[in-house]
Amino acid sequence: MTLVSAVLGAAARQPRFEDDRPLGEPDLRPAREAAGRVDPGGLVVAAPSPRCTQTAEALGLAADPVPALAGAATGRWRGRTLEEVAAAEGGELARWLSDPAAAPHGGESVLDLCARVGGWLDALPADGPRVTAVVEPDVVRAAVLHALGVPGAAFWRLDVEPLSVTRLSGRLGRWNVRLGRPSAQ
Repeated sequence: MTLVSAVLGAAARQPRFEDDRPLGEPDLRPAREAAGRVDPGGLVVAAPSPRCTQTAEALGLAADPVPALAGAATGRWRGRTLEEVAAAEGGELARWLSDPAAAPHGGESVLDLCARVGGWLDALPADGPRVTAVVEPDVVRAAVLHALGVPGAAFWRLDVEPLSVTRLSGRLGRWNVRLGRPSAQ
């Protein structure tokens, strides 16, 4: 399993809770430059967001969208900047960042996201093809927590850079994690 974190778009640089804005050419340039350095192997999938599908395309990967790999649903915070949410709901934002079971925005909690992504990982057949997935950084975090059996409280302690590559080897509840960049094979 190879997880590739999508490139940053203008929404992520602001920072803004995802709102499915398409990426522009300057956003995609790093992915185009990395094209050919990600060996797709067998099955290639992507989160259904424009950011992930466009990143996959820019990397030269023909990816099928997989709804289970979508970034966390952020409810009423979707499309708002972090600054806007902090000003209007600072206490709720702090709770969401410190309590992995909290979902004050009306969307998914960190634990919900981890369970969804973990369920998808666990459903992969033991003898299935190698999988390459282009996903949001929060999905990479959720997959790593699940693979290592780490509590949800560690979610925000993982920094996931754009176009970083995270490899999971093994299956059926026994995973190993390897971190790298697209040029690392």
